[in-house]
Amino acid sequence: MVQLPRALVVLLTTAAAVVTLAGIQAVGSIVGPVMLALVLVVAVAPVRGVLERKGAPQWLQVTVPFLIVLLVLAGMLAIIAVAATQLAVLAPTYADKFAALAAEARAFAAGIGLGTDQIDKAVASFDPSRLLPVAQGLLAGALGAGSALFLIVVLSLSMSLDAPAFTRIIRVAKTERPEMHAALTTFAARTRRYLLVSTVFGIICAVLDVIALLFLSVPLPLLWGILALITNYVPNIGFILGLVPPALLGLLDGGFSTMVLVILAYIVINVVVQSFVQPKFLGDAVGLSTTMTLVSLIVWAFVIGPLGALLAIPLSLLVRALIIDSDPSARFARALVSGEPPPPERAAT
Repeated sequence: MVQLPRALVVLLTTAAAVVTLAGIQAVGSIVGPVMLALVLVVAVAPVRGVLERKGAPQWLQVTVPFLIVLLVLAGMLAIIAVAATQLAVLAPTYADKFAALAAEARAFAAGIGLGTDQIDKAVASFDPSRLLPVAQGLLAGALGAGSALFLIVVLSLSMSLDAPAFTRIIRVAKTERPEMHAALTTFAARTRRYLLVSTVFGIICAVLDVIALLFLSVPLPLLWGILALITNYVPNIGFILGLVPPALLGLLDGGFSTMVLVILAYIVINVVVQSFVQPKFLGDAVGLSTTMTLVSLIVWAFVIGPLGALLAIPLSLLVRALIIDSDPSARFARALVSGEPPPPERAAT
């Protein structure tokens, strides 16, 4: 058997990866909903397993997990709609306060000898009256996402119906294709552990954020706490996305000092929890190094968009299962993506 040069193998692999990612990007509007439906179905699979062990009829094994998925999707859409509605209601009430803040900024700039042109541009950019059409557009987008939501619901129902048969197929593969069986089983288990760890620490961060916002008298603290929980699923930069709305409202409602305190509170809470505590649990649960996690976020956000950022870890786990974990010879590639040294090869007997 002719062995290709290592450089040629690397180039061909890179070219194949680029072509594959470009193809996924071209059909990203389909891949995103499919992957979200898959992750949701995998997440509720233990519920179906419990019902199966209890001897429940098959229709109940399909219906209960699907209803849980439907409830999660409806909750996500409701949160977006409520956030947009609340922003639309609050925006006009801050026009006077924003004008006062702008006057203070101009006076401060004049006092230190700076021009006011840049401040005027910033004022025009952050005029709270512009939040109204933005909020209305966000609400329209949430309500107009019916087609994508319908696709996700249909896919979730189809996958829930096929789940019992797929489970039997995986069990058969345990003897005929043990590597593929182990890879897919590990993917499902790691995806569920990732969702569980992210949810637990997301709830912790959300509760602490709500307490801080209540103490600082920032409007709608519970809503921003829920937003912090959702953005916790975006690795590394998620808390920044959840910080922007309460920080802006803190500025408009309580002034510059309140905004600074909100930012400091979020940084302290989320950096401590997400940067020092959560990775110790998430690293073992996911099996991806910190660098691979960040690269996954960048790549999948570029390829699929915002949904890719939300599903970056499960997508990377699926790719790892199909390409690396199912190949016994890919021990060093597995070590590179996990950041753990490969186990020593067993001596031939």
